[in-house]
Amino acid sequence: FSNASRASMAASGSGAGSHERRNWLVHILYVRREHDACLAVIEEALAEARGLAEYPLYVKALILRQRGAVAESLTLFQAAACLNPQNVCNLKQVGRSLYLLGRHRAALEVYDELLRLSERDWEVWHNRGLCRVYLKQYDEAIEDLMRAKSLERHDATFLQLGAIHALRDNFRAAAEMYLEALEHSPGSAELLTAAGLAYLRLGENDKALELLDASLARDPTDPRTVLAAGSLIQDKPDPDGALLSYRVAAVWAPNSAPLWSNIGMCFYRKERYVAAIACLKRAFFLDPFAWIISFNLGLVHLCTGQHASAFHYLSTSINLKPDHAPSYMHLGVALSRLDDLDNACAAHDKALEVGGGHLCELNYAITLALHGELEQALSHFQASERLLTGLLETDKCVEPGMLEQRQLLAETLGVPLAVSPLGA
Repeated sequence: FSNASRASMAASGSGAGSHERRNWLVHILYVRREHDACLAVIEEALAEARGLAEYPLYVKALILRQRGAVAESLTLFQAAACLNPQNVCNLKQVGRSLYLLGRHRAALEVYDELLRLSERDWEVWHNRGLCRVYLKQYDEAIEDLMRAKSLERHDATFLQLGAIHALRDNFRAAAEMYLEALEHSPGSAELLTAAGLAYLRLGENDKALELLDASLARDPTDPRTVLAAGSLIQDKPDPDGALLSYRVAAVWAPNSAPLWSNIGMCFYRKERYVAAIACLKRAFFLDPFAWIISFNLGLVHLCTGQHASAFHYLSTSINLKPDHAPSYMHLGVALSRLDDLDNACAAHDKALEVGGGHLCELNYAITLALHGELEQALSHFQASERLLTGLLETDKCVEPGMLEQRQLLAETLGVPLAVSPLGA
């Protein structure tokens, strides 16, 4: 709450009793952040008033909550609310402490009471919406936050509305909400980053990079923004440009697992495999349950010929995210190189089952061809060609490293390519 609100509370009872003569001093010490001195004055005031001083109780509760003693602050706020039940500031803080303690239903009851006292307070509607988010009442949360937005426009409300849409995988609605917020707060780096990430999830990378660059122009040290912008540069591919961005993020977020994972994949693109594995293992140490890190480690070990290690990390990735087709595909490649054709075929079949594309079919065909199963290899190669033709007709990008393998396989099987590499 604002200093003005606290000042109003401090002055509200200045003539009611001698113990309230210290309210001005309590207020000044609090806003100066001289909390130890402030607490000493508060204890004197409470001793003189036998614990029945509203404003000292209120400020003491604020200080305790800032120091992490949320349960103790709740007791003090409730005592202040008992002394003056019509003071909405006390009830707001009771609701806030209940929210921080995870008692969201109890907090909702407090906010319902507040709405009976002050129906046009945007902050009450906003906090009520936050409680409903944690209770997974998303439709009701959106209604409360929209009501808060209609009363007063605050970045926090827009950010929370966008976050709810993102939770429901409605990234278009999230992006539109952030853009609406940027109309009245165009210099907000946080809003620009949120909008950029929403467009990134929509696959509109150019728009995402534009927004992220605008955010970096205002706050060049935000690790989340730098990481997102770097990943887009990395996908171009421009590993050197991405590494320059990640150097900035590493200063401010040295223990970010996604950051070290992305740095490792930049080194992988530069074919510096030892550095790539070192960075990815640091990322794995920081977050061993991130499936993408295990997947990346499996990919790099596969490229360096460490097929048993690749099998280990790819199996871990599959256990963490069992619906990712490329994990099964690369596991099949690793098993093939370990001369376990039956399990390799089972892995490739699973990749196709969970949604594999032309690359899964092509790798399956290569695995079969390497083990002399040319008839089955031909069937999967033709399926790969059909899928590839569909991709080229929709102007989608094709991985350049795949074209050489495709050409070699066609020569081995003695069949023409459906689409020439030059055309691709």
